[in-house]
Amino acid sequence: MQQVALDWGVNGLIAGVDEAGRGPLAGPVVAAAVILDDQHPIVGLADSKQLTARQRERLFDEIRAHALCFSVAQASVEEIEDINILQATLLAMRRAIQGLRLPPKLVLIDGNRLPILPMRSESIVKGDTLVAAISAASILAKVTRDRWCDDIDVQYPAYGFAQHKGYGTAQHLAALREHGACPHHRTTFRPVREVIHKNTVNQSTPQMTQITKVYT
Repeated sequence: MQQVALDWGVNGLIAGVDEAGRGPLAGPVVAAAVILDDQHPIVGLADSKQLTARQRERLFDEIRAHALCFSVAQASVEEIEDINILQATLLAMRRAIQGLRLPPKLVLIDGNRLPILPMRSESIVKGDTLVAAISAASILAKVTRDRWCDDIDVQYPAYGFAQHKGYGTAQHLAALREHGACPHHRTTFRPVREVIHKNTVNQSTPQMTQITKVYT
């Protein structure tokens, strides 16, 4: 991966931050913050979406072993529904940064929106492909959320969370229509809301009862 060749003008630690789970129909949004150790470079860092699951798992362990420090945090489904997915994502990012053992002087965040932070921060569009620390954060966040989906799949196997990871695939939408929403679905997201509304309408509509007269 080619890193951004910029002089940030910072005499201190730089943290990379990214999230996973903004788009899915279920589960928390997960954010990670990572401060890498220049003395222990990690080979193979890239945007988590460009890596295979096996590559992500290997790098997940390497990042945790060799980074100066890291933190993973989340915002719950309840928080997503209460303050919306964008604000919940920024909340998860703040929590991840606050959880770092070492305070960074600069925070580099993937995307174009920034949470309110007490230190200097910069947003970088496609930062997960350009900045090693953001790539590392994207891997920690992605693997953490994928593991959550695998765990939930055991509890709710009818939905196929282990396969689609909560995204609105044809398989997931079909399961929603057949089984309704489970407690981990984001009811404010349109596909889930529409299923809930349809089921509510169907349950409240009186069913026609066929009456057969028997003549003697």
